[in-house]
This record gives sequence, structure tokens and C-alpha cells, in this order.
Amino acid sequence: MHALAVILDRPERLRLDRLALAAPGAADAVVAVAWSGISTGTERLLWSGRMPDFPGMGYPLVPGYESAGWVVEAGPASGRRVGEFVFVPGARCFGPVRGLFGGAASHLVVEGARLLPLDEGLGERGILMALAATAYHALSGSEGGGRHLIVGHGTLGRLLARLALLAGAEPVVWERDPARRAGAHGYAVIDPESDETDYARITDVSGDAGLLDALIARMRPGGEIVLAGFYEAPLGFAFPPAFLREARLRVSAQWRPDDLQAVAALVAGGALGLDGLITHRRGASEAPGAYATAFGDPDCLKMVLDWRACS
Repeated sequence: MHALAVILDRPERLRLDRLALAAPGAADAVVAVAWSGISTGTERLLWSGRMPDFPGMGYPLVPGYESAGWVVEAGPASGRRVGEFVFVPGARCFGPVRGLFGGAASHLVVEGARLLPLDEGLGERGILMALAATAYHALSGSEGGGRHLIVGHGTLGRLLARLALLAGAEPVVWERDPARRAGAHGYAVIDPESDETDYARITDVSGDAGLLDALIARMRPGGEIVLAGFYEAPLGFAFPPAFLREARLRVSAQWRPDDLQAVAALVAGGALGLDGLITHRRGASEAPGAYATAFGDPDCLKMVLDWRACS
């Protein structure tokens, strides 16, 4: 079995080509991918060659951890059935070509237990489950209620704000780009230069390693900063202001399976909406241009590749 896949041969060298897939085992399912998303955080670093040392890192690789499609084969021990619409958090099924994270392909062989069944009415929005789970995981260690600063109004920042509202908080989002301040649903999005408020909880998803001093300056004594972006440069901060505030720093890592299940339940129940987050779409055959747009166009919140013509 072969699949058409996005392949990063080396930094800034991306192509589409067919790759042989690993033979599915009894616990595996084969998914015909309908849509996959492009991450402007981790995938941008892979594309540029600036990704810090990371388990499984190396080229050539197939990127992508935001895929959704239909199960077309299901092993007897997979727990899945043919015809299910599922979210796929990446795959490692391309032999010598690394799957980091391996979801940008027309077909994937994945252990059935890793797949998340979804209502097919979600369509392309199904690819957003990874970011929603990431946002949920970042908030899970914080107490609900009160004013909560979120830094960055990209897709992840918007999901954080929506989930913070559901948790009973009052989110405020900092965004420097005026064009990105639109699209708020029940929360304020402001220029950080105009804000003099101090916050007990600050969640940064900007990926800007140079922001810590500015964030500590806006922290209440005993407050917490959650680092929920992905940072290519070392982070540092001046100690005296952090000392005076008894600042706490927490790193939020990758979502866990229970985070994914939790956001899936919120979406299925209608509490968490995923509308207004996908702004750009391209056919999979246009992948090189799609990645350039995703990484270079500030108006692009989330780019989706449509693989249906390739399935």
C-alpha cells in the first residue's frame, strides 16, 4: 500500500511524493485522510530547520499531527470499524522516512487505540482537536475564575480563551497585530501596550522567548505563568522582579489522551465551538504553496490541506 505524502527532505525543501506504508497489523486501522492542518508553531520550526533537538528529529520526514478522515480498513483488534470518521494525531508508518509527526498524507496506518471517533458533521474542523486538547491541557493545572491573561490570538490562543470562558474565567488576550484582534467570542482582545492590569494567571502561546520579563511585570504576587507555546531560543528573565512576586513558572507539554477525550465531549455537547478558526484551504496537490502561505501570511490562522481528491 502506498500514500501520497508531504515530505520535508531538508529545511525549506518540501515536496509531494508517494511512500510505501507499513503493513497494518491486527491492532491497526487504515485511514483515508480527508483533511490535515498545518501547524504554524512546531511545523514552522521543522520547515525552517530551527527545531530544537527533539525525540525522533531528523530528515526526511512527514510532518503533521492534525488529520481527520474515514477508516477504510480495521484490524480485528483495532477497536475501530470501517466507515468511522476519526481524528488522527499523526502516524509512524512510512518506513525509513520519519513520521514527525506523520499526519500529512492521503492514507495512514495507525494503531486503532490512538484514533478518536468524531461526528462526521465536524468535517474539516475535526483537525482542530489536537489544538483544542493542547489548550485544555494548558488550563488544567490552573484554578478557574478571575481574570486570565492569554498572550497571542492565533488559533491556540482563541481556543484557550473559549475554554477559559467555559471554566468561569474572564480571559483577556494580548495581540500586537491589529488584524488578529478580530474574531473574539465573549472576551477582550487588546494591544499589550494599552494594558496596565496585573494578572494572577498568564498563559503564553506566542512562542516568543523574549517576553518573560514583560509578563512577570504584569503578574500579581504569587501568580503563575504557563508556557504553552514552543520556544526555539533559550528562555531567561531578570530575577529580582520574579523574586518580589514569588513568581511560578509552569511548562505545559503535549496533551494527553484524557485531554483529547475531554475536549471531544465539550465539542460533541455543543459547549466548545470550533467555528471561525480555519481561514485558509488548499488542495493537497498545492501543498508547497499552502505551507508558504501558512508560515508567511499573517492573515492565515489555520491552513487546511484537502486530501479527498487523493484518497
